[in-house]
Formats: sequence, structure tokens, C-alpha cells
Amino acid sequence: MAIITERKASLKVFEKAIERGTSIGIFCTASYWNTEAILMAAQAIAEKYSIEQVPVVVATTFTYPHMPQCKRFLYSKNEKAGILSHFAHLNVIAGSKYSDYPNVAVLPHLDHANPIRDRWALTSAIQYFSSVMFDAQEFPFEENMKMTAEYVKNYGKDVLVEGILESLNVSDGAVASHIDNYCENGARYVKTTGVDFAVADLGTEQQSTSVGHARYDKQRARDLTAALGRKMLVLHGTSCLKNEQTRGLASDGVVRVNMWTRIAREAGQYAADNLVARMDKMKQGDFNATESNAYIRDNTEKAAEIMVEMMELFGYANLAD
Repeated sequence: MAIITERKASLKVFEKAIERGTSIGIFCTASYWNTEAILMAAQAIAEKYSIEQVPVVVATTFTYPHMPQCKRFLYSKNEKAGILSHFAHLNVIAGSKYSDYPNVAVLPHLDHANPIRDRWALTSAIQYFSSVMFDAQEFPFEENMKMTAEYVKNYGKDVLVEGILESLNVSDGAVASHIDNYCENGARYVKTTGVDFAVADLGTEQQSTSVGHARYDKQRARDLTAALGRKMLVLHGTSCLKNEQTRGLASDGVVRVNMWTRIAREAGQYAADNLVARMDKMKQGDFNATESNAYIRDNTEKAAEIMVEMMELFGYANLAD
């Protein structure tokens, strides 16, 4: 068991993954049970393939308008209290001697952090993270580069930085803005900013309401990786893809795969179906059928099951010695 936040140790995880042809999963969370589901999935992979430490990125957004996950941890919706409670919980279930997930290495990640709105998380809370996504996609390309480069200069020695080339499609209607001469400007962005990872528009849609309606742009991923000269891409919007589209992403240069919406949606649907199935017992006042723990456990188990499936597709078996 381990929680990795130190930059050099974090880099070693990704260097090994790249060498082995594995994409590391970035699984987002907005609840304690979803956090534990991530660890359950990673532990299951560790036991199946006899891997001493299975790396997984546990991510959460701060005030990201499309999905402010830190506001969802607590009923009060206090994002600062939410993120600190998340780390307190994570330290117990993943970083203490009492952990039930001894073969999991957690790399905490701050996702979609806006340079202005999320300044506190990007600076005061940086010691809690292995990596951050410095999300300047709202700004013009040149300004995005300038802001990202400044952040890398000031904080890149302490944390891995994920930058974003341009805005991405979101299911609520936000439409991507594209850069010209994609590979040329993508390479210029990385050289100018010094980011460790780059989020590119590879054809997906974030927070998709269904699976399979988008097309993953494999050729763009490969062309951009060639232009960058190394594997460093991050795929967002994975929830819109069919399983077969996520197989072998590492060979295209995708080293980190971000996913949450499909997991949360399908786990919730599964738990709701089970809740309806025990409705008669609930109406009779049966405590175990009625108490919220039953729904949460069903949700957790299904989420973990989906993440195991995704980790298989990401090539986690390659991490076995």
C-alpha cells in the first residue's frame, strides 16, 4: 500500500508503464464509496496478476463548472472541506497499516484545475497531489501556453503537470475549440510549457450520456506522439467509447486514461435496479433493505467491476513481472 505524491517516484510509475505498454487509469471520484471502489479494482488486478503494487490515479476536480467533484463529497458542498476530507479518508484506506488494499499504489490527481478559480487547490493544496491538470483551456492558445509555462516553472519541481492544448467537447453543450496545424502547435505547446503530459482532442466527448457514439482518433494520437517525440498523451472523455476502442491505447502514445461518467452512471443504474427489486421489503420496514448502505454497497461493487474491466483493456496485465 502506498500513496505517492513525490515527483520522482511518480515519474518512475509512468516510465515503467510506458516501457510495459500500459496506460494508467485516472479514475475520478466524488464520494467515499467511489474512492474505495477504485482501490478494490486495483487490488483485484494485483491479485489476479501477482503484481506487488498496482498504480492507479485517484482524481477529483475542484470547482470545474461541468462537474465540481470536491463539492459532492459533503452535503455542505464546501469544496475545501470536501477535498481535505477526501485525503483524510484516502490516507486511512490506502496509506495506513489497516488498509485492506495492500497492493495498490495511489497517485492522487487534481483534475481540471482552472488557473484562477482553483488557485487555492493548485498552490496551497499541492502537497497532497502526485499530479495536477493545469486547465487553461478557456484562454486563447498563446495565453494558455504562457500561463501553463509559468505554473510549470513555479510548481513543476514538486508535482507532475498535465496541460491541455485546447477546449474539449462536453455533453452539456460546450463545444471544442481547435488549434491549427495540430501536431506542429501541439509540439510547440509541450516545448514551450514543459508539461509532463498533454491532453489532446482525440475525438471523444466528456461526460457522455451514452457509450459508442464518438470515434477515438487513433491516427491523430499517433501523429501527435510522433511530433512530440515521446509518449505523453492523456485521453479525456473515455466514457463515450466502446470497450474495443480503449484497447491498446498505450501503443498510440496515450499514457493516462481519464474516466468517471460511465462508471458512476452504470453503477448507479445497477444499484437502482437492485433497490427497486427489494422495494417490497423496504415497504415492510426491513432495515437492511431500506438503509442506504445497501444501495452504496451495490454501487461500489459495480463500479469496481467496471474499473477492473477497463484496467484489463488499458494493459495492466503487462505490469506483471
